[in-house]
Amino acid sequence: MTVGIVPVTGKASLRRFIEVPFAVHKDDAFWVPPLRMERQQAFSPRDNEFLRRAEVRFWIATRDGRDVGRISAQIDPLASTPGMAPAGHFGCLSAIDDAEVFAALLQTAERFLRERGVERVQGPFSLSINEEMGLLVDGFDTPPMLLMGHDPAYAGARLEALGYTKEKDVYAYLLDTTVPLSRSARGMLFRPAAASVKMRRLDFSNYRNEIRTIVDIYNDAWSGNWGFVPLTESEADEMAKRMRVLLDERLVWFAEVDGEAVAFIVALPNVNEAIRDLDGSLLPFGWAKLLWRLKVKGAGSARVPLMGVRRHLAGTVIGSALPLQLVGAIWPGAIELGLRWIELSWILEDNLPMRRILERLGAHAYKTYRIYGKTPG
Repeated sequence: MTVGIVPVTGKASLRRFIEVPFAVHKDDAFWVPPLRMERQQAFSPRDNEFLRRAEVRFWIATRDGRDVGRISAQIDPLASTPGMAPAGHFGCLSAIDDAEVFAALLQTAERFLRERGVERVQGPFSLSINEEMGLLVDGFDTPPMLLMGHDPAYAGARLEALGYTKEKDVYAYLLDTTVPLSRSARGMLFRPAAASVKMRRLDFSNYRNEIRTIVDIYNDAWSGNWGFVPLTESEADEMAKRMRVLLDERLVWFAEVDGEAVAFIVALPNVNEAIRDLDGSLLPFGWAKLLWRLKVKGAGSARVPLMGVRRHLAGTVIGSALPLQLVGAIWPGAIELGLRWIELSWILEDNLPMRRILERLGAHAYKTYRIYGKTPG
């Protein structure tokens, strides 16, 4: 039967869109079903500032009366270069292992972007580089951590068969806190800070301003990196609301130089551990399970999704030491909370200084996510 393409136009079709990965991954032991309620918020303009500023479309692929795939296409004005054709992205890609389904989905997204003057398509970004990015191409045998994607092993080959080629790889590094640190690693992590540097925890009594400081440092620190899109004020507010219940002051640290916050690190408990067997639903008893697992049992792993050092410190002695000192700052809290695994992600493949730091600490790249690109014909 011919593959049909259905645009998402309302609540009913959005619910179908959210359900597609549940069918695609039904036999994948390592996929973690997202909470449907959280996905509905992620795809709601009311709750996601990205959807209010970007031009976004969603589609579902159907065959024989079944939903067999989905995709999004989006143009983000903040991801465009002034004076150049707008950048175009695809994302939210999930489909059965079928060449015709992949072709129909990608051609639909490409057509939408091409009609708007896009000369280069990149993805997957779901929905922006500041949310989930990349297609998993290595590391299928472990479940993803919080806010990280998980894709079938066949997806990369299906994209490449349609003319997509690698643009950039990003890595997820995994650190085992139970493995004794080498003497040199301990020296790097716990070296006393310079006299002008003060390390401090997150101050919950000044929470909103603390999050704004994180966003300000992040936008400065990452501004020269590949694919950078700044976090907006609205996104900062939304992030503050979403993260508050997850944050532990032992896992969020700032570095100040002469009283100015110049660097930070944020580690979040891996909620995927707590929701993995809930099948995407908090009813009827999911809320109780989730709260007990997070507040009583606790997670055994965490992810560092955010870390940054202001650009004016790049290349300085202080600036070079701060990433290690920040990891060292969260280390005692991680041990106290019983966190065995800490994921640091994502790390650009050409960010060799950070990769070398992590590898000297004993971390290894255990997952690879790929950004693909194509010039639509």
